[in-house]
Amino acid sequence: MVEEEREIMEVAIEAGHILLENGAEIFRVEETINRICRHYGIKSGSAFILSNGIFVTSGNREEEAFAKVQHIPVSGSHLNRVAAVNQLSREVEEGRYTIEEVRQRLEEIRRMPGKSKHMQILSSGIGSGAFCYLYGGTVRDCLAAFLAGFFLYIFVLYISSPYLNKMVSNIAGGAVATVASMVFYKLGIGQNLDQIVIGSIIPLVPGVAFTNAIRDIADENYIAGTVRLIDALLVFFCIAMGVGLVYTVRQRLMVL
Repeated sequence: MVEEEREIMEVAIEAGHILLENGAEIFRVEETINRICRHYGIKSGSAFILSNGIFVTSGNREEEAFAKVQHIPVSGSHLNRVAAVNQLSREVEEGRYTIEEVRQRLEEIRRMPGKSKHMQILSSGIGSGAFCYLYGGTVRDCLAAFLAGFFLYIFVLYISSPYLNKMVSNIAGGAVATVASMVFYKLGIGQNLDQIVIGSIIPLVPGVAFTNAIRDIADENYIAGTVRLIDALLVFFCIAMGVGLVYTVRQRLMVL
């Protein structure tokens, strides 16, 4: 019985781990862990979640004491994995799986492939062009933003992510997007530089992280929400710094 309870807690933590490292909100992680524990009979289970850590305990007069802490490095947003774990937890409540089957299903979810690099690069270009249009760009501006966003994500995937830390990566990304926008503007592809730049930096904006931070704060998870909010604002600041640096250099060169 003790081993069975330990296995249930380990599986619940694994589900929370996958959710948290792939960008889920704090309340969703807590809800999933508690849902799995309750269904398999762990009534004393308790989870405390931060933006990069899980603290889980259980135990009372009837149940064996259990405690575990896991540090969770956030690897980015993979919402397909979040949706899969969320769906799995609901199916667990319906009694569709044994605990061993849940463990196997979680392993399958962890191995779910992300988007290919080619798809990410293409999506970055399309997103940049679309947001350029939303911010008032012409069709030619959208084409320039598409090309800038396309080259930006080549830089992100092959240079920035493997070799640079988060702050330097976002500063460099903002600078690369701005330089690419200026190049295509000078080549006559686009007409309005500001709209092209705005569109091209959109792939760097941490929209999911910022939204989750607001939701966590709204759900009274003030510590995790504040940490996530500061992290998202720092990314905004770094992107702006990269863009501003290129504009400053451009202005100095024009004066000369």
